Amino acid sequence: MHIATLMLLGSGELGKEFAIAAKRLGCRVIACDRYANAPAMQVADACEVFPMLDGAALRAAVEKHRPDFVVPEIEAIDTATLVELEKEGWHIVPSAKAVQLTMNRDGIRDFAAKELGLTTSAYVFAESREQALAAGKTIGFPCVVKPVMSSSGKGQSTARDEAELAAAYDYAVANMRGDRARVIVEQFIVFDSEITLLTIATEDGILFCEPVGHRQEAGDYRESWQPAALPAAALQSAQEQAAKVVTALGGHGLFGVEFFISGDQAIFSELSPRPHDTGMVTLISQSLSEFELHLRAILGLPIPAIDFHGPSASAVILADRESSDFRFEGVADALALAEPSQPVDVRIFGKPNTLKNRRMSVALARGRSVEEAKAVKAAGRVCIGYA
Repeated sequence: MHIATLMLLGSGELGKEFAIAAKRLGCRVIACDRYANAPAMQVADACEVFPMLDGAALRAAVEKHRPDFVVPEIEAIDTATLVELEKEGWHIVPSAKAVQLTMNRDGIRDFAAKELGLTTSAYVFAESREQALAAGKTIGFPCVVKPVMSSSGKGQSTARDEAELAAAYDYAVANMRGDRARVIVEQFIVFDSEITLLTIATEDGILFCEPVGHRQEAGDYRESWQPAALPAAALQSAQEQAAKVVTALGGHGLFGVEFFISGDQAIFSELSPRPHDTGMVTLISQSLSEFELHLRAILGLPIPAIDFHGPSASAVILADRESSDFRFEGVADALALAEPSQPVDVRIFGKPNTLKNRRMSVALARGRSVEEAKAVKAAGRVCIGYA
């Protein structure tokens, strides 16, 4: 009846799109998250509610549903349990090593810089405010401070002097995930742009999507577009580095590999062994979205040439307060912006409640150029009303 059973660890908007892709190909999907009625649960065959950092609950869910593939969708997971499960024969996507190393910035940064020799910014780890201040003297100002464990840029800030560095350390610790009060203090890179290179590790080799450019605000993604404009030498460098790191991490699936672009140089920043939030633009830009590519790579299904439809963009729609009684307004006005060969779409995630600055929906658009794609304009027409 089903070609495979997939267990999602984390069931947000990215998990929902992956679950939809999986259902279309006849998979059974078990959606897990820390709260009920998470987006992916709304389209899954079954669900489990427990904290992903609870190793005993995680093991119990795997042993109950016996999935063919355990598919992490978030960073904050008990990776030690995933390592144990993999040793026992359970298939962790893309590999327990990849999930464990990328859960924390210290793991993936040391792996990339020291073991693989990738180009990175200078960095120092700190576990106290005093160590952070010492790191600032080593790295120099300005510097960027991030918790080693977080997602979507949470807890990230820039410090221009020691006073700001002390505040940045406190901010990073206050917004970290997990219980490791550890931060990374890294060199401030003067860069031309930031990109996400969606890299697919398959049985037949490495594939790349067109590079995705993105804009962040308060450490979180606000807009993305494809293709990102960058020098050919920088793109080649990014592809070579991305191929090297995903091969070393092992397994099959889609990886979101982030780089700073400075002239012809691609500087490795971070990596997610799963679909990336900035890659939601692929829902309108490609014949196979990042979620479908991730699924096919996991299942070992053929991936034909990725048909790029043309310049595209995405823009998020945020809530501005906490509420469980809300509605979306202006969707019709947003969709009315579409023109022949320049489609516009809106994806509402289905989160059960709003929070200040919580991502609730995304607008997608294609245009004759990235600048003409009307994603930002469409997002501006959608608003959230509250009771």
